[in-house]
Amino acid sequence: MLLKDKIAVVYGAGAVGGAVAKAFAREGSKVFVSDRTLAKAQGVAAEIIKVGGQAEAAKIDVLNENDVEEYVQAIFEKSGKIDVSFNAMGIPQEGIQGTLLTELSLDNYTKPIHAYTVSHFLTARAAARRMVQTHSGVVLMHTPEPAIQGAPHVGGMGPAWAGIEALSRDLSAELARQGVRSIVIRSTGLPQTKTIDLVFELHAKAMGMTYDQFKGLMESMSHTGRSTTLEEVANAAVFAASDLNSGMTGAVINITGGKVT
Repeated sequence: MLLKDKIAVVYGAGAVGGAVAKAFAREGSKVFVSDRTLAKAQGVAAEIIKVGGQAEAAKIDVLNENDVEEYVQAIFEKSGKIDVSFNAMGIPQEGIQGTLLTELSLDNYTKPIHAYTVSHFLTARAAARRMVQTHSGVVLMHTPEPAIQGAPHVGGMGPAWAGIEALSRDLSAELARQGVRSIVIRSTGLPQTKTIDLVFELHAKAMGMTYDQFKGLMESMSHTGRSTTLEEVANAAVFAASDLNSGMTGAVINITGGKVT
């Protein structure tokens, strides 16, 4: 087990957060999984417990500073440490993607930039404050390829994802010598998820294509000819958080199948 006896905090119980939480638990970690909807977090925790893992669920608003700080402090006091923090929050994409920048409203442009950069700052800061006390820990983040590659119709999501990657690098620069690593997992869009399924629909409509045509176009750009899978994201998160990866920080694990380098 690569994460035996580690304490992991996962924000977001949707497809990505759920997959990563289950992978962490499978590898021996106790997982504290939260979501804005308690039932979703409870569902993931129940699946983990059903197969013999350890998990606790909570309702947390990752944009609420007090919520995040109190939640992480409670976990730290209970467990004595925080080994891994992973933020998989998301916001609805209607009105955000699928529109040209020249046609996009200021509110819809700034909404994702605020939501993603603020939530990742709050969750990373809360974890890092406790990790430096034990001189150990890993802050994980997840972005798709527009974080580094220009793309049409992504609106403020491109700057939001780029901001996440910049935040991760800066965390590493400040904290690596105190034992805290910060890593981003970069994947393609994940059509297995409801969010990306909808996003592909928005992009297809904007480009006058069918969903299948747009999906095929996106996948043709990778060396593998396919999208990243949820399992691959989860496996990369396990490796990134494990002691086998102790030399990596301030970096991006690229699992886009060669779509971006």
